[in-house]
Amino acid sequence: MQVTFVGTGDAFGSGGRAHTCLRLDHGGRALMIDFGAGSIIGWRRLGFSFNQIDGLLITHLHGDHFGGLPFLLLEAQFVDPRDKPLPIYGPPGLRSRLAMAMEAFFPGTTGIKWRFPWEIHEIAPPSRETIAGFDVRTMEVVHASGAPATAVRVQAGGKTFAFSGDTAWTDALLDVSADADLMVCECHSMAPKAPGHMDWPRLRENLPRIGARRLMITHMGPEVLANLDTIRAESGLDAAYDGLVVEI
Repeated sequence: MQVTFVGTGDAFGSGGRAHTCLRLDHGGRALMIDFGAGSIIGWRRLGFSFNQIDGLLITHLHGDHFGGLPFLLLEAQFVDPRDKPLPIYGPPGLRSRLAMAMEAFFPGTTGIKWRFPWEIHEIAPPSRETIAGFDVRTMEVVHASGAPATAVRVQAGGKTFAFSGDTAWTDALLDVSADADLMVCECHSMAPKAPGHMDWPRLRENLPRIGARRLMITHMGPEVLANLDTIRAESGLDAAYDGLVVEI
């Protein structure tokens, strides 16, 4: 399985990073996880086409994780025409929230005649689905977004990828990360600050409990970005960055 970090930024683009977006490739199929309002910039930099994507999963309903969907859909409609179906999975409320976003950003677009079929699948955690040929499990985490927020565990070809989504520490992350080949976990601040987000002291405290073979951090605020050398020295952890490709 190949993991491409399209966007690794927090909600405010700290460090000039694009909003959260991950691309997973295996066996000629591609699954995208999250597509924030600024993710299309990272997508463009990498020269990707939305025609390459076979399915999309949204972890939660904040703009930096799902707000790019109107741009994605209109890109596939008018700029880089798509002719195959696009299934979009996410938490309950995704359908109505996306419709509101599309009408707010581009009035009238919810009523256009689409050149390709796309469909919203709302899945309440915990869930297990096959999406674009990937085995995908979701688990609820601690992050208020007006709908359940989820961490995800994705398996294909005997490999396991885990992603925390946005969350404060919760023991659900132990199930998500168990025996994963790669776990990607948000780490937003150097001290407890933002409710519903991970801070470095709490993540460091729980590192011995996380069962993944490799752990990387993402969704970093300015304090974490300024202290990456300290984090590496204390833990040996790597930090993801836009454009990074990891084979697992």
